[in-house]
Amino acid sequence: MARARNMKNSFMTMTPSPFFHLFSVSPFASMLFSPKRSPRNHHKNLTTKTIALFFISLLVTFTFLGISILNLITTYQDPPLPCSVVSPSSPFSQLPLHYSQVLLASLASTDSNNGDGDDHDEPRLGSSVLVPLPAHAVVGNLSEEEREFWEQPDGEGYKPCLDSSIGYRRKSAKISKEKRRFLVVVASGGLNQQRNQIVDAVVIARILEAALVVPVLQVNLIWGDESEFEDIFDVKYFKRTLQADVRVVSSLPSTHLMSRQTIENQLPYNVSPLWIRARFLKQLNEEGVLVLKGLDSKLSKNLPPDLQKLRCKVAFHALRFAAPIHELGNRLARRMWIEGPYVALHLRLEKDVWVRTGCLTGLGPEYDETIIKVRESQTEYLTGKLNMSHVQRRFAGLCPLTALEMARFLKALGAPGNARVYIAGGQPFGGHLGLQPFAAAFPNLVTKEMLAREGELSPYINRSSAMAAIDYIVSLNSDVFVPSHGGNMGRAMQGHRAYVGHRKHIRPNKRAMLPFFEDSSIFDTEFGSIMRKLHKKSHGQPEPRYNKRDRDVTAYPVPDCMCKHR
Repeated sequence: MARARNMKNSFMTMTPSPFFHLFSVSPFASMLFSPKRSPRNHHKNLTTKTIALFFISLLVTFTFLGISILNLITTYQDPPLPCSVVSPSSPFSQLPLHYSQVLLASLASTDSNNGDGDDHDEPRLGSSVLVPLPAHAVVGNLSEEEREFWEQPDGEGYKPCLDSSIGYRRKSAKISKEKRRFLVVVASGGLNQQRNQIVDAVVIARILEAALVVPVLQVNLIWGDESEFEDIFDVKYFKRTLQADVRVVSSLPSTHLMSRQTIENQLPYNVSPLWIRARFLKQLNEEGVLVLKGLDSKLSKNLPPDLQKLRCKVAFHALRFAAPIHELGNRLARRMWIEGPYVALHLRLEKDVWVRTGCLTGLGPEYDETIIKVRESQTEYLTGKLNMSHVQRRFAGLCPLTALEMARFLKALGAPGNARVYIAGGQPFGGHLGLQPFAAAFPNLVTKEMLAREGELSPYINRSSAMAAIDYIVSLNSDVFVPSHGGNMGRAMQGHRAYVGHRKHIRPNKRAMLPFFEDSSIFDTEFGSIMRKLHKKSHGQPEPRYNKRDRDVTAYPVPDCMCKHR
């Protein structure tokens, strides 16, 4: 670790302690090291004044000696870790544009240098987070509702704060060098579901004090994506960022390849660190290898403070996208951003979403019948609440908002009709027809395919995780982000936008708002007023996680991973 190495260097080049020099300047030293005098001269000079001077010198010498020893002890103590601060995006909007660009350029330069530096240097957390471009200033001839729509929330001074306890840091010296016990984790699902499992994999490795093998990404059966970890994420950077917390290795050592490898895939929900140690520690000590599958949402959301901070460190710092994806995503985001403010909309209209949620598409009986047939033939894809009808599911907030519902919702919140809207997500079921109701209200629609130049997306055809990563980067840079359905992408974006300065994130309150969608007697003006009132506190302002302890810290980083700086 950089800190440990610096301490070692400072020890080796440390100047001699001040008390060594005291012997050359004090009267006590002169008595110890001066030439012997004749007994005759000695008796003549040994006066009361000399004796007094001797004792005063002795007292001063031992005082300096004590101070020197205390300074020496302080030198060897671990210095307190500073609060890792990432400059929030909200202050950018208060700066002239050219200042913002200079600041962002310096961040990008620092980030690049960290990525290509010494393998043993841990990246500075303040520059390792993916920081979005600054939010655009609210200017122009806008109505009050439109101005309110583009306005950024008050971050209340919260900034990232990942300082760990002394006890955690003391254990790190041993854990980060672990070579006997290894944890292997298989992550399944889409990109953001896999991210969640990777975050918890790191935490579990820390709990078990085991080395973590780079997680295995299971082949996605729905999209047929065979991407491996290094295809999506920067492996080298992942290892370096976490080197003070957990040892990460690319593969099992040859000494462990023939070890008995029991695959554990039946973990209960909400397991604690105590449960994990009681269940797996003995097995890990005996076999040397532990393989875990199906980690999604299994680890408790309420962990000790140091482990919550580790979750944030993995999610917002260590899981940086692989360089080609990172660079392409940033290029597309700049092309979108340079034209002015934009909304990123995660519109979940894909075929698999309708199959899994058990909801109707809103496209008519023909399309609904297609989804019903697929759902009946693949019942394993239907997620929870099996005894509910599609109507009950919808009013319970379990269905994605349709294209028509999203159009009404955004208009009610004050989004201008000429707003540029970036559509994140896969191909809508029904193609153009699936998107048509939204396009009629907001014609300035943009997709990554429209932003990309010829050949830029070619390496990622049929690679849904890479495409989702590009959507993630462009969405993070938007002025406003709105998901049509909760899901992993919505929660990941909510947490990341909060972490970098509480960028505006509107989370539709589907349970509260859908009854008003069904009431045809409400005029548009009143409907808009109701929607804005319902979502007044859902614009991305700080929401402390302790208000609801079952929330993910990576979606609600306040106060576990963010603190107020004076």
